[in-house]
Amino acid sequence: MKRSAYPALLGMLFSGATLVMGQTQDAEITGDHAECVFFGVKRAEFMTEAMRVARAGRASFSQETEEIVSRLGGQRMFVPGGSRTYANQKASDSNNVIDRHIFGVLQAKGVQPAARISDYEFIRRASLDLTGRVPRPERVTAFVSDGDPDKRAKYVDELLASPEWVDKWAMFFGDLYKNTDQIRATGTLRRAEGREAFYSWIVKSLRDEKPYNKMAFELIAAEGPNTWTQGELNWQIGNRTTGGPAQDNYDQMASATAETFLGNSHFNCIVCHNGRGHVDTLSLWGKNSSRMQAYGFAAFFAQTTMAQQDRAARPDPNIYYWSLATARTGTYALNTTTGNRPPRTPIGSTRVVAPVYPFGEGAGPNAGEPLRTAAARLVTTDFNFSRATVNYIWKELMVRGLVEPVNQMDPDRLDPDNPPPAPWTLQPSNAALLRDLAQDFIDNGYSLKALMRRIATSDAYQLSAQYDGQWDPTWESLHARRLVKRLWAEEIYDAVAQTSNVPGPVTMTTTTRVPNGPAAETRVVQWAMQTTSPSSRGGAAGFLNPFYPGDREETLRRRDGSDQQALTLMNNAFVMTRTRSSVTAGQESLLRRHINKTDRELVESLYLAVLTRLPNESERATAVGALTSGNRTQAAENLLWSLYNKVDFFFNY
Repeated sequence: MKRSAYPALLGMLFSGATLVMGQTQDAEITGDHAECVFFGVKRAEFMTEAMRVARAGRASFSQETEEIVSRLGGQRMFVPGGSRTYANQKASDSNNVIDRHIFGVLQAKGVQPAARISDYEFIRRASLDLTGRVPRPERVTAFVSDGDPDKRAKYVDELLASPEWVDKWAMFFGDLYKNTDQIRATGTLRRAEGREAFYSWIVKSLRDEKPYNKMAFELIAAEGPNTWTQGELNWQIGNRTTGGPAQDNYDQMASATAETFLGNSHFNCIVCHNGRGHVDTLSLWGKNSSRMQAYGFAAFFAQTTMAQQDRAARPDPNIYYWSLATARTGTYALNTTTGNRPPRTPIGSTRVVAPVYPFGEGAGPNAGEPLRTAAARLVTTDFNFSRATVNYIWKELMVRGLVEPVNQMDPDRLDPDNPPPAPWTLQPSNAALLRDLAQDFIDNGYSLKALMRRIATSDAYQLSAQYDGQWDPTWESLHARRLVKRLWAEEIYDAVAQTSNVPGPVTMTTTTRVPNGPAAETRVVQWAMQTTSPSSRGGAAGFLNPFYPGDREETLRRRDGSDQQALTLMNNAFVMTRTRSSVTAGQESLLRRHINKTDRELVESLYLAVLTRLPNESERATAVGALTSGNRTQAAENLLWSLYNKVDFFFNY
């Protein structure tokens, strides 16, 4: 396909599309303990937001948003049918707890919020945020023409009830729980069977609308004989640590629990040394916490045993699953001089540490209560469990967390009714909102869907990324406008497959190959969002990997851009073959469906399918002009290729 044949078309449609933002460079991190994971491959998990900004090569979320909006060239302001009908919401007008706080603060600070998005923008934003899929054009048309004033809330409910919602959030929690078939750092093998079982447990939990406190409880307290049949066992197996004494295991299970469910990654620092002199500028709680307090939480995991179990069919010592149990005895002793942590030596006369919860009032296990069961109970009834969960979900839907980074919540700086002493300040950008939204989450039975519904139906969620007037980057944390985000790798892949109407099935390996035995079994899924981990994507990985899906161990999922991403969208065969006017696997491609329409209808059909909007008059005129000169089919293919390379295709705004 000769792209140069249509310079006017490509110049207008593709301008600014090769977005290269966030070129990776390591921010300088200094400290006293170079052996700490803070300085290794996991240092990104411990970065402050300022460090992450420096690493990504961007000034802030605001700068990225300004960049994307400018590259959209104002075309988003074209709203067919006058569907931008909103006057800025005032705090007193809303019953949504989010709007009361967001607009109340904006009013108090004299900051004007952005305008409300159009129906076209809303249906695309909500669809991607809640399901990871772009809406189909017929659904877009029906939604925009619907006169029901409650249609946005009803559409959110439609998305939450869809199987695609399960797909998207199974991927999200697979990332959070680090579901992989192997943990290279420790040599721990869950294998494909364990990975699949864990994924199935996540999917079933979401499909059954299991309360999130119950999901967390089951992961922390899990026991059972077989990780290949009891998926929730795999989370604790993933926290296994090698190369040291048993206490290293207990420390890591406690650290993973604190970070995953309380948003507290600094606990991992306190397990190695007292906080004072080490995390003084990062966490008030950490500064005032001792290694003995960390031992107390790790002691809840001291009765945990993990063992490899040979597979029953064709026993082979190299192919095994895991059992996870609670021993009748087990203590946290201060008697180590080797391992992954500094020596644990007696403190005064204390040689064995009792399990004591280090957050709040220092509770312990009830009489006869298994220790990990007690840990699960204490964590999931801690108010900060709800705060952390809300903050994780808020960031995914609203781009910027109420606490940033989301895994560095400081327990001593969260409560607006009990602010920290000077010079410390409250950590959340809106502490009262985080408090009340966490309480709302509890009042709704820890329902993830209810939490997402609350956010997605708020007026704050529906603000435009485009800001009329002079934007002050310090307003970013106020959520006065939408902050843009690049789509996940899986979202881009599925959007190309869906909109082109040319399937992109992905083949995954689901069993472990037996040496000298039959080949491993595979399963084919229709969408990248249905894959169980970044390591299980076969040939699709070549397209997905440039968009930084992460590996759930050493590399976090990222949303920044690169030259390779631009080149992938421009040249990868996955995209190129889907710009053809053809029939594939018995299905007509998008172009094949519409190629015989009038020029105007063809242009509008492609725009609606790929970008979830109609072209403005300038775009329409340029595209129609290209279609009327030279080979019309090739011009249409060029047009479709250009749309796949526009920033409003691979960004959610």
